[in-house]
Amino acid sequence: MGEPRTADPTGHGAGGIGSLTVLYDQHCPVCRAARRWLESRPQLVPLGFVPAGSATARQRFPGLDHSATLRDITVIADTGEVYVGDGAWLACLWALHGYRGLADRLAQPHLLPVARRVIAAAAALREQTSGPGYRSQDERPDCADDHCG
Repeated sequence: MGEPRTADPTGHGAGGIGSLTVLYDQHCPVCRAARRWLESRPQLVPLGFVPAGSATARQRFPGLDHSATLRDITVIADTGEVYVGDGAWLACLWALHGYRGLADRLAQPHLLPVARRVIAAAAALREQTSGPGYRSQDERPDCADDHCG
């Protein structure tokens, strides 16, 4: 893949993106809920989901700092652009039918601080719900043979 490039998915240069891969924390209840929400919406650009830090993520994206992908949502375009944090959330919205305009508006300099506060609130909720008391039935330990849990 080479060195990751960063770009703004709401910018004018995003026309060549054919698909996005979202690296998400599969052990985080908020992240799993966000994945389900994203998957349930009609997509203008197909979204694929790969657990952050997984063997699959490391194999597909060897140039990434996989420890960092476990701390902050990361989205990789099929064109090589890498979006992290605010840009990753905006890339996800940009990919959805009916949300591209919102992503464009939130990326504007005067609204980006509002978007960052919403994203920070989601991140804080993620931190609060990542403890063992919040594990649900669909959380199973990772295993090689798919017979866990």
